[in-house]
Order: sequence, then C-alpha cells, then structure tokens
Amino acid sequence: MASCSSIFVLILLITFLNFLYVSSAKKSTFSMKFPLTSTPLSHNSSSKALFLSSLMANTKTMSRVPSLNYKSTFKYSMALIITLPIGTPPQNQQMVLDTGSQLSWIQCHKKIPKIPPPSTSFDPSLSSSFSVLRCSHPMCKPRIPDFTLPTSCDQNKLCHYSYFYADGTLAEGNLVHEKITLSRSQSTPPLILGCATETDDAEGILGMNLGRFSFASQAKVQKFSYCVPIRQGNHSVKPIGTFYLGQNPNSRTFRYVNLLTFPQSQRLPNLDPLAYTVGMAGIKIGGKRLNISTKVFRPNAGGSGQTIVDSGTTYTFLVEEAYNKVREEIVRLVGPRLKKSYVYGGALDMCFDSHPMEIGQLIGDMTLQFENRVEILINKERMLDEVESGIHCVGIGRSESLGIASNIIGNFHQQNKWVEFDLRNRRVGFGKGECTRQV
Repeated sequence: MASCSSIFVLILLITFLNFLYVSSAKKSTFSMKFPLTSTPLSHNSSSKALFLSSLMANTKTMSRVPSLNYKSTFKYSMALIITLPIGTPPQNQQMVLDTGSQLSWIQCHKKIPKIPPPSTSFDPSLSSSFSVLRCSHPMCKPRIPDFTLPTSCDQNKLCHYSYFYADGTLAEGNLVHEKITLSRSQSTPPLILGCATETDDAEGILGMNLGRFSFASQAKVQKFSYCVPIRQGNHSVKPIGTFYLGQNPNSRTFRYVNLLTFPQSQRLPNLDPLAYTVGMAGIKIGGKRLNISTKVFRPNAGGSGQTIVDSGTTYTFLVEEAYNKVREEIVRLVGPRLKKSYVYGGALDMCFDSHPMEIGQLIGDMTLQFENRVEILINKERMLDEVESGIHCVGIGRSESLGIASNIIGNFHQQNKWVEFDLRNRRVGFGKGECTRQV
C-alpha cells in the first residue's frame, strides 16, 4: 500500500514539473528591432553555397528550444543589408542577408601601422566575448560533414580560412567565436563566424542557408521572412522593407511550397543540398505557358537544374533550356527593339535603349509556377530594371554566365512579396505584400 502511495505521489510530482517546464517555455520568446541598410551586392551568393548538411539533426534540436522573434526594417537597392550589434560591448556590423550562404563573416580590421582601419570594421581587441578557433578545433579539420570551406593552420596555429567566389572576389581570415547582442538582456551564445581581414567587399555575410553552421542553424531560428520593397529606376533612392526573425503576423495569407530534400549520401557535383530548393513547375509570359519541361527545374543525375530561392542574388537566372524558351518569347514579342550586342554584367542580354513602360506592356506579366499551385506574379512594370542611364534589361540571365547549373529566383523578382523560410516545417511561403514604405 505504501509502495502504491509513493508511486502515485511520484506521478503527481512529474506531472507538476512538466507543467512548469511547458509554461516556462511558452513565456521565453522575446522581440527585438534593428536598423538595416542596403548596398549593391558585389558577388552572387548562389556561387558560394558548396556545403553538405546534417539538417535532420537541426530540425529535432529546434523543436526543443525557445524561438526568437524580432522585427526590423531595411533599405533595398540590390541587396538586403542588416546591421547587427556583435561582441561585448556590441559593435554594429553590416552584413548581407544571404539565404545562399552558410558561413557568416564580419569585417575585422587588420592593424597596420600608420593606416587607420575602416570605420565600419570590427575590432576584436575591444570585445571581451571574442575568441579565435585553434587548429585543434573540429572546424579546422580538412573534411567534416556539411562544411567544406577550405581551412588551414596559420603561423600562429589559429584556424585560417580563405575562399574565392565565382566572380573572383576573396574572403580570408580566421574562424572565431563571437556572440550577437540582441538587447541589454539578451544575446546569442558564442557562434562560429569568419573574421575577415582580407576581402574585396565592404560588408560581411549573414549566412542563412540550411547548413548546421549558418546563423539560422546556430541561433536555432525556426523561421524568418522578409518583404522586398519596389525599387525605382534611380538606385540612389532606397525604399524600406520589413524583415522578421520568427513569427510573421502576415503568414496566414502565405501559400507554401515544400522544400525538396536530398540524402546526405547524395553528393552530386552540381547539387547544393543546403540551398532552399523548391519544385518549380513552369513559366508563363503574357498569360502563355512556355513549352519548358518540368525536368529542367529539377536536379538531374549530376545535380544540375535545382531551383533555388535566394535573397543574396539580385536577378533571376535560368539553365540553358529554360532561358532559351524565355528569350525566344521575348524576341517574338519585342525582338526589333532589343539592343544589339549589349550584355550587362556579362549576364543580362535582353536589353532596351528606352521606353521601359511600353516594352513592359508589350511583354506582359510573367508568372513563375511552383508545386501546390503556388505562383509568383511579376507585373509587367517589374519586368525591366534600369542597369545604366537609359538602358533597361529584363531581369533574367543565363545561369551559365555565373558558372553554375541551377535556376535561381533572385530578390529582383521577390519585390512587393513576402517570402518566408520555415525551417521547422521545411517549406517556403510566398504572400502578397505592400512592402514599400517612405523613408
């Protein structure tokens, strides 16, 4: 009898403790707000994602931790630039919000006598929470799962990384531990970041792909979303958009398409398993569905053909077969007005000298079609972008021009739309948005 009573008391105690744990977890969310700025992106983040994944382990972990929630605004020209307070005490750092990258890195100034450091660079000597990874750290091994960034030991036995992007730009420095301060009372645990001392870029990178060393994975972000505002022809005028880390109150109106998943053993040469890969079904221009096989939008035996949603790439890029069909239709509609022998940035070759509104009217709307009957509608007014004074180009290029074999939906064709990356449910959501706000 006494034994039964003890068991009963024990069950009551466990139930009560479980109730306290659940109640506490529900109250552990918080909300922050940060300013974001914008600048043209100097390289295509799609060419940076070259890593493998342990995604399932991340998904299980995220379900057991409190979720982060904060809202911020940003200015947009050709990239989304977030300003984050990093270190102790915090130093504001500008970083490209890049869903195509894993490694997050910041600009760390290199102390050179008689040469003052850039005012925006991070000074490690001023942060009490900064530490450098030694060569003995597992991250500095030549090969570890889902992180193939080249690393080596430098002369100080510190973990050194160097990476050349497809466009020839360089990011080089040490791998470090540092925290991001969300408020006076809240900060992330120390995260693995790159501390770049040799780079051609003015900003760092906030890596948000599916890799386990991205900011999203290390900070246990369950979802994030943004609304890219409409960019006018004058790129010096930067409209303001909105970014959410965590729950978005507009998500009830979103339409979702599931992420395509790939086994860790499926290491195909042209496949990026850490990208946000979705099932694209087709393209319509002016209400006409183009004769493009759906196989063109899916990875083939070598991994070529995946369709990626990427915040860090400006324009949309299509593999050869899809691009040729799009160009064929554009030529049919407005061929005589094309600017001959002109290619912008080595990528965009459907360009015009003048009258962008008239050209847009002749082309009509474009619709990108996905699984689950999800669509992205690009209005005819948004088909062309002014790339030089008086010159406008259709914002679509050949993937081959980037040296890649993927279809990429860039941020230019995400204007005035909500895009949500739901890591917990492994899906991407799209919704209508009035994203442009006055400064």
